[in-house]
Amino acid sequence: MLHAYIDALAETGVTAVKFQTHIARAESSEFEPFRVKFSSQDASRYDYWQRMEFSREQWVAIGQHCREKGLRFISSPFSNLAVDVLEEAGVDEYKIGSGEVTNHLLLQKLAATGKPVILSSGMSSWEELDAAVNLFRSQGTSLSILQCTTAYPTAAEQYGLNVIKQLAERYELPVGFSDHSGGIAAGIAAAALGAKILEFHVVFDKQMFGPDVTSSLTMDEVKTLVSAVNQVDIALNNPVDKSDTEPYTGLKQIFEKSLAVNKSLDSGHVLTFEDLEAKKPAGRGIAASEFDQIIGRTLKRPLGQWDFINENDLEDS
Repeated sequence: MLHAYIDALAETGVTAVKFQTHIARAESSEFEPFRVKFSSQDASRYDYWQRMEFSREQWVAIGQHCREKGLRFISSPFSNLAVDVLEEAGVDEYKIGSGEVTNHLLLQKLAATGKPVILSSGMSSWEELDAAVNLFRSQGTSLSILQCTTAYPTAAEQYGLNVIKQLAERYELPVGFSDHSGGIAAGIAAAALGAKILEFHVVFDKQMFGPDVTSSLTMDEVKTLVSAVNQVDIALNNPVDKSDTEPYTGLKQIFEKSLAVNKSLDSGHVLTFEDLEAKKPAGRGIAASEFDQIIGRTLKRPLGQWDFINENDLEDS
């Protein structure tokens, strides 16, 4: 199933796949609140983590498969032991889950690898993020940071899209968005606001069992998101100069309008606002934008209904 998952993701257009590397005995104790009934298959989340663990050999195979598919192999370790396993597997980059931001023991272990790190802001305060960022900066780590809301699924009022800019200004680092909404709107909005990295959960089907299924996208939704984000990226890298209307010269000729009279008028008639209409195309008469300059002027020849008005139809002002 896992290798089929990698194959399917490779077809969506994503550039990386991120896993979680859990080693239950290394990260969890009997005192954690999650030691409660978790599912029909697992007596507790600890048992779930144990069931979902991969061996060192399996992680090596996962990393190799990702590389074969042209995907960066990223994982979130939840223990120092997990880092050792991922180093053996040749992980390209590490992601720090928001619950690990204050785990400076793990952060130091990651910094020592020399690998790039993506830091999730999640449930962290500014002070906690400052400390983590400073730790990595002191080690010369290549670092990026994600706006993330630790809520599954995340409601629209919880996205915190405003924080993307705040993170960029505070840390002057590449900033991204970790999405748990279960839809594509937040990711597209984040990209438009400058997010350079998008993280989201993916499942084959939303009827599957798992703690994050309701917060996940399907493979088809991922394809739609990737396409939309790529279009947003193209748009952001091609700013439009609103002072340059040259590309619209032909269209302006077709759709802009010239002034005409809406009724037959005799020579000597003094034009009023109520006499005027604007009709396509531009250039057949006085521009519609100049209507106020001909009100009160006198016709020097008769005009039929819907005739355009030109300067030579008017007495000198």
